[in-house]
Amino acid sequence: MTRGKRDNPLHDAFVEAATQAGYSATADYNGYRQEGFGAADMTVYQGRRWSAANAYLKPALKRGNVRLVTRARVDRILFDGTRAVGVRYHHKGQVIDAHVTREVVCAAGAINSPQILQRSGVGPAALLKSHGITPIVDRAGVGENLQDHLEVYFQLQCLQPITLYKYLNLFSKARIGAQWLFTKTGPGTTNHFETLGFIRSDKGIEYPDIQYHFLPVAIRYDGTAPSEGHGFQLHVGPMRSKSRGHVRIRSNRAEDAPEIKFNYMSHPDDWAEFRKCIRLSREILHQPAMDPFRGKEIQPGDDATSDEAIDAFIRDHAESA
Repeated sequence: MTRGKRDNPLHDAFVEAATQAGYSATADYNGYRQEGFGAADMTVYQGRRWSAANAYLKPALKRGNVRLVTRARVDRILFDGTRAVGVRYHHKGQVIDAHVTREVVCAAGAINSPQILQRSGVGPAALLKSHGITPIVDRAGVGENLQDHLEVYFQLQCLQPITLYKYLNLFSKARIGAQWLFTKTGPGTTNHFETLGFIRSDKGIEYPDIQYHFLPVAIRYDGTAPSEGHGFQLHVGPMRSKSRGHVRIRSNRAEDAPEIKFNYMSHPDDWAEFRKCIRLSREILHQPAMDPFRGKEIQPGDDATSDEAIDAFIRDHAESA
């Protein structure tokens, strides 16, 4: 893990505003205390985004006892009775069965893992039978309880010309790209989410349930600014949504996409918690530490104060975090 330079004064001002609002600072939210505001950890190494493949898989491949098959699609887990004994996968037009002596680890993520299990005969018996699959183990929960949490961008104009907006022009982008390409330094070596925060939204809550990412620019994910001029934004949302969805196969074929339903905002508590996110964000951003920088709200907008107005903003702008 590495950390960015955090040399934009907005980072320290935001943390100071959070402490003025009654929250704490934390030196390491991945340490003994998550709650609080402070520097963000990033999976960046020597100026590059450092994936699990770079950090763990590629070094393991050099040992010679790990074999990696790329561009392969896993079909199903092979069973001898109820014991997993291998994996069937498709590779370059061939169907290949790989057998194991010890165990099969299914680590294909929240979307692919349940559908591999379902195609293998592990899952809700009625669903499996409807697609011509003989159930090996009837497990109603496989593919159910799909969880995710949403966030919104709380964006404000900045009164001082100090944000990353100054880089949103062709010359600056070219210079940043060249600097990164040749020296692995400069603004291209960070994701710019260099300050994070975790808080509890109310008394009686045992663990932090709201997460903040702070970004010293007001921007969309397509790289365009929502308004002319300098701004900054919070990415904020409830951490533990109560809404639940599912992943269910549509056939017994590995190449057929499953039915994926996140069921976002289907639990009424999610709406109440999201409203708290907006109102607590305003409370933090209106502390004295932000006075030299805080302009008007770009979104939700200074007039979005009622439950109905906030709900409308969430409905239009929430996206997966």
